[in-house]
Amino acid sequence: MILLETIAVAFSMFSAIPCPQPVWSEKNMRYSMCAFPLIGAVCGLLWWGAVALGDFLSAPKLLLAAALCLIPVLVTGGIHLDGYADTSDALASYGPPEKKREILKDSRCGAFAVIRLCTWFLADFALCGTIDWNEKALWCIGLAFVLERCLSGFAIAAFPLAKNTGLAHTFSAAADKKRVRAILAAAAVLLSAGMIFVGGFAGGCMVLAALWILFRYYFVAKKQFEGITGDLAGWFLQRAELWMLAALALVQLLEGVL
Repeated sequence: MILLETIAVAFSMFSAIPCPQPVWSEKNMRYSMCAFPLIGAVCGLLWWGAVALGDFLSAPKLLLAAALCLIPVLVTGGIHLDGYADTSDALASYGPPEKKREILKDSRCGAFAVIRLCTWFLADFALCGTIDWNEKALWCIGLAFVLERCLSGFAIAAFPLAKNTGLAHTFSAAADKKRVRAILAAAAVLLSAGMIFVGGFAGGCMVLAALWILFRYYFVAKKQFEGITGDLAGWFLQRAELWMLAALALVQLLEGVL
């Protein structure tokens, strides 16, 4: 029962998928970040289904690219994009950490958030339309969706927090941090190995891209915000997704040229 409640907590918070709404407690939140990567698995499976359906219907490539671009947004309800937008506004202010954290709490969407969101969607759509979605590519991106959430959950349990309130603090405070870090780190290593095994050089480049974004996430959060927040976690996820797609697209383009 606790296992199912733990999964339900993760899905009810980080996805728009209808599921039971358990009352949050110390027990069902202790390992909820370990269930967070399962949402990535749902995204990956839906991408497989969309590509299979597109092949069956001989759908135009642009239509398939739009569907792939929208699937993670529909699955998550845009919660991570909201964090990406807020963080974009805060970073564009070039103010001190206190001012940046105030901007994160502002519900209004600034000009830089709109610009960065438009840029993100254009890049994501273009990459989805560029990549040849063969079996190897689908395995890589499916594992990538899970990997980025393992890294995000690990960061919640391992990185310093910017404040003692908010979503990131709630999940961090409730977690058994030592075990959560160990579980998610082990899962990340296995997923990375799996991506390299099935994707070869492309899988390795995607793993390196995710680790680079995680590295940047830590130092930007520490320097610009004095720690991570829920919004910054969303910023990390959206950047990791885009950079891993870019790595996959670049390798495929180079393989076609060389």
